[in-house]
Amino acid sequence: MRILVVEDARPLAEVVAEGLRDQGMAVDVSHDGLSAAAKLDLTAYDVVVLDRDLPGLHGDTLCQMITERPDRPMVLMLTAAATPGDRVTGLTLGADDYLTKPFHFPELILRVQALARRKPHARPRTLRAAGIELDPIRRTVVRDGRQLDLSVKEFALLRALMRASPGFLSAEALLEQVWDENADPFTNTVTVTMGRLRRKLGEPPVIMTKPGVGYRLA
Repeated sequence: MRILVVEDARPLAEVVAEGLRDQGMAVDVSHDGLSAAAKLDLTAYDVVVLDRDLPGLHGDTLCQMITERPDRPMVLMLTAAATPGDRVTGLTLGADDYLTKPFHFPELILRVQALARRKPHARPRTLRAAGIELDPIRRTVVRDGRQLDLSVKEFALLRALMRASPGFLSAEALLEQVWDENADPFTNTVTVTMGRLRRKLGEPPVIMTKPGVGYRLA
């Protein structure tokens, strides 16, 4: 799940981003509307967590621009503007949900997850492939009746493979989906995490590697 956090208050932006990353989401951050618009042109996001009062390009304008995109992400407005009129205005602009500051972080997590499920063409909640069942909400993975204990990144890596199944995902695509824009493209992070995931999935092996192409579930 790829998330864009657009918030000009840098400490709050980092807190929100790290909290979402702890849930296995790949999170990018912008501190103004113009840089956010540029990132939206380059990356397909599932959800945008959007502050309204942004420098460069106001959050209201950015929200309207997002709603005009053909394959747009869902928008959660996260703002200090808390009156009923503010909420109505935000939703009228095209926001899919509205959460006021200060907020309870577990509620933010649940709202982001709910928006990702509501996104058009979103996959069913429970993913099934190669004898594996993955529930992204309960964060459980079961293979042939055996529950697996996966780390946050192992879980996110398996989820990406299951969503793409039976197709291949390159290491670069996995790095983009599971980590974020700050990930080093020359790192062996994908290889190392994939090795741990394979060991936890056990026998017989279900993750195939095709040199020069990538990984897929058998």
